[in-house]
Amino acid sequence: MSDFDAHLLIVDDDERIRSLLQKFLMRNGFLVTAARDAAHARRVLSGLDFDMIVLDVMMPGEDGLSLCRSLRETHATPILLLTAKGETGNRIEGLEAGADDYLAKPFEPKELLLRINAILRRVPDVAPEEAAPKILTLGPIRYDMERGEMWQGEDLVRLTATEMQLMKLFSAKPGEAISRAQLVEDLGRDRGQAQERAVDVQITRLRRKIESNPKQPRYLQTVRGAGYMLAPD
Repeated sequence: MSDFDAHLLIVDDDERIRSLLQKFLMRNGFLVTAARDAAHARRVLSGLDFDMIVLDVMMPGEDGLSLCRSLRETHATPILLLTAKGETGNRIEGLEAGADDYLAKPFEPKELLLRINAILRRVPDVAPEEAAPKILTLGPIRYDMERGEMWQGEDLVRLTATEMQLMKLFSAKPGEAISRAQLVEDLGRDRGQAQERAVDVQITRLRRKIESNPKQPRYLQTVRGAGYMLAPD
């Protein structure tokens, strides 16, 4: 799928912003549907699938963070949060709610476009060595490298778009530490400590799906001074 095939859902209670974003993104090749609040978004999502959700945080009724947490229970669709609060703590709160990225208002439309494209852009496939396994085993978890799917027994483990990208990056280099700065770059994010902290949050969320004890990780390890490493069985 190219970015120009993507169907976006814009959720914002400000009609002016909602309309401007819809027109701008449509001019840049996206198919765009708009919702005025969380309840409206839920109705739309019950009947349509989207490639990405651009979600305002500060809305009357159910706010964006609550909706994001709820959607993460059933949807792996990438979510970009928009909010007037730009402090690092607010950004981390958004990521912990399950968002893939976070953009503070006011913002330049071009920056929003770049972030959307970065999230939607597929991580380049890394050709595995002939001897490399197609399935990585992480205790009771199986990761299918070709399909990008994670399974526990017969159950598919739901991964967000960012978690899928991280697994592709780690599974391409099992047993090799990848620095936080490299992960930020490979994920298509801007460099900086805030984004490295964001990677830490994503790692913590991914560990909850892999590890029996996320606080003492066996498979997604921290390598002091070097970054993170996937250590399959």
